[in-house]
Amino acid sequence: MMEKQACPHGRAPAAMAARRVCTPWVVALSFGVAAGAGAPIANAQPAAGLAWPVKPLRLVIPFAPGGTTDNIGRLVAQRLADPLGQTVVVDNRPGAGGMIGADLVAKAPPDGYTHLMMTIAFPINAGMRKDLPFDPIRSFAPVTQLVSLPLMLVVHPSLPVKTVRELAALARARPGQLTYASSGHGTSPHMAAAMFTWLTRTDMIHVPYKGNAPTLTDLLGGQVSMTFGIAHQFLPHVKSGRLRGIAVTTARRTAFAPQLPTIAESGLDGYEISAWQGILAPAGTPKEVTVRMSSEIARILRQPDVVERLTAEGAEPVASSPEAFGEYLRAELARWTRIGREAGIRIE
Repeated sequence: MMEKQACPHGRAPAAMAARRVCTPWVVALSFGVAAGAGAPIANAQPAAGLAWPVKPLRLVIPFAPGGTTDNIGRLVAQRLADPLGQTVVVDNRPGAGGMIGADLVAKAPPDGYTHLMMTIAFPINAGMRKDLPFDPIRSFAPVTQLVSLPLMLVVHPSLPVKTVRELAALARARPGQLTYASSGHGTSPHMAAAMFTWLTRTDMIHVPYKGNAPTLTDLLGGQVSMTFGIAHQFLPHVKSGRLRGIAVTTARRTAFAPQLPTIAESGLDGYEISAWQGILAPAGTPKEVTVRMSSEIARILRQPDVVERLTAEGAEPVASSPEAFGEYLRAELARWTRIGREAGIRIE
């Protein structure tokens, strides 16, 4: 099965043996995920002799300001200043699906003063970019998974479907006619839709946008048929009737929209994807630093007002240990590598 891509200049892409995801910039870099450090302990402090932190820290966010990742990253950075006794400066470095910022952190000194705010796009790119010379288990030290963000399948009301089965049937009846929007190549909305077309054996056109705002605008206007997006962000439009919620992408129903079934329980066995965010440090960062950071962030994510603000972003707090996050990253990398191979998806 081939993915059809809407071309912004009106030129249809050439036929391909596998679905190819074209990005405007290809970067060669070396990055990956190091084995996790031990679980954080209460009031963890750096070992004797390690004076840290003694200067401001930098949190690199590899996406543009104003989005969900940026909002959550800035919230965590602000709250870390008090327990660490140092300012945490946010440094936005967008581009190439997050790979520009990842490359920057991969090359930073492993002294505990530079960290990366990353998303599910990290293992997706690592698993599906075949032209990058990197080993995806050696260039980063995991700190913690911050949050999980359930996704929702929503369609424009003009589409005569109310269930996953009806959508799949319509897509089969209209091959190459239905369109799905995403916030960019290699993002969780793109991969959620790509998994759907792969598992349903349907042919729909991918229309990538530069972020969530233009995606929502065109979906509301009926310029595209559907999208997979952060559940909480679409709920107001679903409740108003301007969009129709079909299902959620998580393994279990989400508290954000408990009335909607999961895609898996709707008949598409094995379907599951959630967006998520986490923190990495350069490989070689002292274990005491990653443990301390993980511990402090876990306490922040338990604060009631922080939970409230995360909920407003459509996020559910996770706060895993460095070791658990490292295991999760390796599992995610293996999963997206397999999906890319079996579904014939490549990111270039």
